[in-house]
Amino acid sequence: MRAMLTMAVAALAATGCYDEVLYVDDAPPAPTGLFYELQPTGDPLRPRGVLLRWDASADPNVALYRVYSRSSSASAFGLRGSTTSPSFHDDGQPHLEYYVTAESDGGAESDPSASVVVDERLRLQAPASLTSVSLDGRIHLGWSDNAYQNDPNGFSHYRVYATSYDLDNNRCGASWTLDGTTVAPAFLDGALTNGVPRCFGVSAVSIEGFESLWSPLRYDTPRPEARNLIIFTATVDPARNGFRFFFDANGDGRAGPLELGIVGAGGAMDFSLSRDAGNNLILVPQRAAAELRLYSSQPIADLTTIDIAPATGFGRAALAATPQLGYVFQMNEGDGFYRYGAIRVTAVGADYVIFDWSYQTDPGNPELIRMRR
Repeated sequence: MRAMLTMAVAALAATGCYDEVLYVDDAPPAPTGLFYELQPTGDPLRPRGVLLRWDASADPNVALYRVYSRSSSASAFGLRGSTTSPSFHDDGQPHLEYYVTAESDGGAESDPSASVVVDERLRLQAPASLTSVSLDGRIHLGWSDNAYQNDPNGFSHYRVYATSYDLDNNRCGASWTLDGTTVAPAFLDGALTNGVPRCFGVSAVSIEGFESLWSPLRYDTPRPEARNLIIFTATVDPARNGFRFFFDANGDGRAGPLELGIVGAGGAMDFSLSRDAGNNLILVPQRAAAELRLYSSQPIADLTTIDIAPATGFGRAALAATPQLGYVFQMNEGDGFYRYGAIRVTAVGADYVIFDWSYQTDPGNPELIRMRR
């Protein structure tokens, strides 16, 4: 808006008289709708910065906005910066309180907007627990949804962090990365390398961008698996009578991708399919390095139920092949480490067994591997 001031200036008769008109800018209206959003970093006490936004002014003569802030309630407000857009990014540790003014192209400044206080009391609870499931090239993470349940109107999303894991020293790495965000209390971390341990943590973020403390840390290791393999009794198909989890052709303690999940003749395999005196199909340990135990006497819903190998109970005795039961195999290759594989029997026919299998390629890893001591 513009106001017109008229000044009557008397002049000599020789020069005549005239009116001189001066235009002076009125101050624009104060900005409205100011809000903020913190930018989390993984450290709830050190956000990357704060992003301020407000409603764009309808006054066509607004040239810029000025952002004022103060670091404490006892401090005076000072100019933090200027911008021509209705947003402002304050990098680093944010101040306590902010407000915004609008300035016309003539230099007239509006009244302050309503201020916003960066109130850390709006921070959500940390997820109370974190669990995981080992998969082939993936890790499924799940956690308690208490952050959302305790403040559904203030909840925005979860952030999932990951780093390396040192199995020997039982320690997570120092270089964390953000693997993803989700609004659900679950996350599938994919494209991982089998046999390489990972450490995970999860935080909750409020609608203002406040990041919670992290959940308890959890480590897990992806491992190869396959579904619906079939082996037969030797009388039906001797060439497909047994199964071997891996064959270490290089002798380096790690199976190559072409050396996993071998179906073949029983004698060279980890186990074979045979019959007992009652004509029931049984799983028989074959190689001297392989031992077997039942994972549980109760049916298991899926192969992923067998997440960590039992510490004891392995032997050379054959076990009945029973649908929906899980079995764990312990292989001692003579290098000081046990390696573990697992199967879940899905179906038992007249002369065959169908099963799912998994195997951990990382020696010394408790995710289906335990180090011999």
